[in-house]
Amino acid sequence: MSRALAFLFGIVSYVVFFASFLYLIGFVGNLLVPRSVDVGPIATVTTALLINLSLVALFGIQHSVMARPEFKDRWTKIVPRSIERSTYVLITSAILILMFWLWRPMTAIVWDLQATWAQNIMWAVFFGGILLVLLSTFVIDHFDLFGLRQVWLNLKQKTYSHPGFKVTFFYKFVRHPLYVGWILFFWGAPRMTTGHLLLAVGMTAYMLIAIRYEERDLVRFLGDEYVQYREKVPMLIPKFGKGHDTVKGPGGDHSLPH
Repeated sequence: MSRALAFLFGIVSYVVFFASFLYLIGFVGNLLVPRSVDVGPIATVTTALLINLSLVALFGIQHSVMARPEFKDRWTKIVPRSIERSTYVLITSAILILMFWLWRPMTAIVWDLQATWAQNIMWAVFFGGILLVLLSTFVIDHFDLFGLRQVWLNLKQKTYSHPGFKVTFFYKFVRHPLYVGWILFFWGAPRMTTGHLLLAVGMTAYMLIAIRYEERDLVRFLGDEYVQYREKVPMLIPKFGKGHDTVKGPGGDHSLPH
């Protein structure tokens, strides 16, 4: 693949993902989209449950398998290393689009908050989660995370290297602010249906499993540096106070193996 074509592929993959991400906000929040977690083709409870669980499982398996270093070592023998991350991003987008298309609403009410102040709190959790996700990607390295840095360096005929490891901003207080943001996003619902609950539980379960494998890879990749960081900084529930900024490294973020 030519460098210019690889760069174009990276740009297209990013645009498709960003569009999918925007639709995901509407999908989960039932906002301004034709199909959402609670709006779509009707199916029996059993059929909806099987389809929706399969979609959540597909998303989790794809993310977990393709993010592992062992898979990447084999995958990059087929896919050029410069577009490996962009390919991952594009496949993620395809699975999200498949979820938007095939999801079957399960509309039995789990909770429906009537008080305006309670609704506002839940919307703050929802949008606060999205904001935390976005900010966390920039703290990590937004353009590296979504494959743009890789294809740009390839276009400029420069060698790619991981950003390194450092602890800044949110990462001083919690090891996985990106996952914290996603959890807030999925659970911040003024009106929770059984379908939305299934999505929130499924995605939360995936993230808890993913953390285990991700941190195993990080320990292997970073060694004692990450072990010391893990001992000082909590996984998902932030702990504020002195001492957390004493964990330092030569630059980068704990998402390195990805």
